[in-house]
Amino acid sequence: MQAKYKRVIIKLSGEALAGDKGNGIDEGVLQAVTDQIIAVTKLGVQVGIIVGGGNFWRGRQGREMDRATADHMGMLATVINALALQDALERKGAPTRVQTALNITRVAEPYILRKALTHLDNNRIVIFACGTGNPYFTTDTAAALRAAEIGAEMLLLAKNVDGIYDSDPKLNPNAKKLKEVSYKDYIAQGLKAMDTTAITICMENKIPVLAFGLFEKDALVRTVTGEEIGTIIK
Repeated sequence: MQAKYKRVIIKLSGEALAGDKGNGIDEGVLQAVTDQIIAVTKLGVQVGIIVGGGNFWRGRQGREMDRATADHMGMLATVINALALQDALERKGAPTRVQTALNITRVAEPYILRKALTHLDNNRIVIFACGTGNPYFTTDTAAALRAAEIGAEMLLLAKNVDGIYDSDPKLNPNAKKLKEVSYKDYIAQGLKAMDTTAITICMENKIPVLAFGLFEKDALVRTVTGEEIGTIIK
């Protein structure tokens, strides 16, 4: 089995780590996700990860709060998930570094692009926490930004559903799964799998996005070896 890509960014939602619990971190899910990530690295793929924090806090929960304060709380939530991923990966022998866009130097490195590139070139998994470090920007946008900065060949958007649909499959039983969609059509159709700022960054930097179901069998390995699963945005 041969990998199609040398370097990728994986975008994990915080909700994915919660599993059926809905919040917090499900240990079984954490182990399954990290097993998949390690399998990808064993194919020689350099892996960066952006993780969300929605299993602990989402900025829009704080409706009565100052928006910047609520968003900074969400950034801190991503650090919890990043440290949990790092711990699980390193207990399995995978060297990992957490870099944060907000300085929290007692527990993680500050985000420095050259340092991140050195880690990747030395086959360390790099987990990018705190989003972009700025309020009003999502972790989707952070994933697109970091993908552009590190020269990732693909952004892997790991979802709880098996791709992108023309409407919400939870609400519409006749929703149609899309195999492929262009950046411009994605924006024009108002699709919601990834925010439009992130899609625009990917479009401008010619970074394809693959949205797929994280919990399908061997999903991450199948994506990096070029198997046609999920939905490709390009």
